[in-house]
Amino acid sequence: MLISAAGPGSVPVASPTGAAPTDFVPAPQAGDYPIPANPVVAVCGATGAVGRVMLETLERLDFPASRVRALASARSAGTTIPYTGPGAPDSGQLTVEEMTPDSFQGVNIALFSAGAAITKQFAADVNAAGAVIIDNSSAYRMDPEVPLVVPEVNPADAHRHNGIIANPNCSTIQMVVALAPLVKLAPIRRVVVSTYQAASGAGQAAMDELYNQTGDFLAGRSFTPQAFAHQIAFNCIPQIDVFLPDGQTKEEWKMVVETKKILHNPDIQVNATCVRVPVLRSHSESVNVEFDAHAGKYVLSLSDVRAALASAPGVVVIDDPEHLDYPMPAFTAGRDEVFVGRIRTDPTVENGYQMWVVADQLLKGAALNAVQIAQLLLP
Repeated sequence: MLISAAGPGSVPVASPTGAAPTDFVPAPQAGDYPIPANPVVAVCGATGAVGRVMLETLERLDFPASRVRALASARSAGTTIPYTGPGAPDSGQLTVEEMTPDSFQGVNIALFSAGAAITKQFAADVNAAGAVIIDNSSAYRMDPEVPLVVPEVNPADAHRHNGIIANPNCSTIQMVVALAPLVKLAPIRRVVVSTYQAASGAGQAAMDELYNQTGDFLAGRSFTPQAFAHQIAFNCIPQIDVFLPDGQTKEEWKMVVETKKILHNPDIQVNATCVRVPVLRSHSESVNVEFDAHAGKYVLSLSDVRAALASAPGVVVIDDPEHLDYPMPAFTAGRDEVFVGRIRTDPTVENGYQMWVVADQLLKGAALNAVQIAQLLLP
């Protein structure tokens, strides 16, 4: 059971208007899941954009697996994926296997990035086989019995699982990595965030559409959007995921409730606007933070905020306006860290500060965060 600021089990599961998405399903309950020093790891959804980066990350970080298995749909079964990290076959190629209920026998850790429906379909089978799920989908993020973990922020929560650990939404992850060191300075009362999210956050088909539409647009050829509701080339789309009855999108709702859960603070106010932009990889966020420095109990300065961010794990500060130096998505793709710049005071509110936060959503926003959670489980 997670421990929140309001006591055991009091993690918020509803939207600010009190209405949770209608697809909420409780996670299955399970027992103990001992993890050996050299676990067998299954990557579920291995042929997708995030699944492939999961495999690359396991290899790059030398994750001490005794064996790595690549699972996907029947359509992908029999194809191969290069892998030479610990647990790799002698050929240096993983043969993709069809994911079935029997696929998880002998598996210790299952990294899922195949969508919420697939996670829900196989969760009971994975747990029955004795494996822990680290899930990149939204399937169980707001289940109060499932920890929602960012290792730089709430690593202890990973050890309070009942067989499933949820990876937060990509846009939430990079924001809370930047907020975590600031929470240690003083309580945060309110966060206002606007996101500028790359096409790759919607998958490989979305990246292909951005490439192809850009060429068609420049050549004067007509095109019909497929992966997005509207043209993405040379355009911004102020909608990510479906609209909820209160007018916000589900992506925005995720940022609100996930931030509360990860920071163990149901009282923090979060307002998000999420926008898809014609960038291939790396999400950017404009984040305004208002501290609750009530009655002068906390004395904050811009230098305090800068110093806290500069010393935070997983954060790189790039902030030199004189030399036009600040984080940009074109130069952070392929990097593990969360980059922060444009750090300044917000003169419109008392104890307010602003920052610009950029991270590769396929890495820290998804695959890397999942592998880091797996590292936390090692004995």
